[in-house]
Amino acid sequence: MYGRILVPVDGSSTSNRGLMEAINLAKDQKAKLRLLHAIDESFLVYDAYGMMSWDSVTHSLREGGEKLMAEAKTLAARNGIDAESVVTETLKDRVAGVILREARDWRADLIVMGTHGRRGFGHRSAHPWRARREILSFVGIVVQGACLIA
Repeated sequence: MYGRILVPVDGSSTSNRGLMEAINLAKDQKAKLRLLHAIDESFLVYDAYGMMSWDSVTHSLREGGEKLMAEAKTLAARNGIDAESVVTETLKDRVAGVILREARDWRADLIVMGTHGRRGFGHRSAHPWRARREILSFVGIVVQGACLIA
């Protein structure tokens, strides 16, 4: 039924629940699993003249995203799934657009994501919540704290 499952991951507890739902579903369906972490750099623009270094902050965000993906891949592997992962950055696009574009380009049959994850700088902005709301506007069902979007 589902051959390709995309899972946006942000490290929050609800994102992790979505990841576990996706792992279980991938095992059941014998599906490929792709993990996605989208780094929203737009918040950096607001402090472009501040004391921080753009390069050091974006480097730190990339390292954090890669670490998060490594942990998620390890979890998938412990459950018998050989997942692939993608870390991507966006400065002008909304996270929802990044997720939907990845789903389209990879030809995902399903997007599985936690419903209310907010972490890091995202908890100060509405980005994670807004991304889920925008993606849900495309047809989605919520199952045990995970959003399944076909």
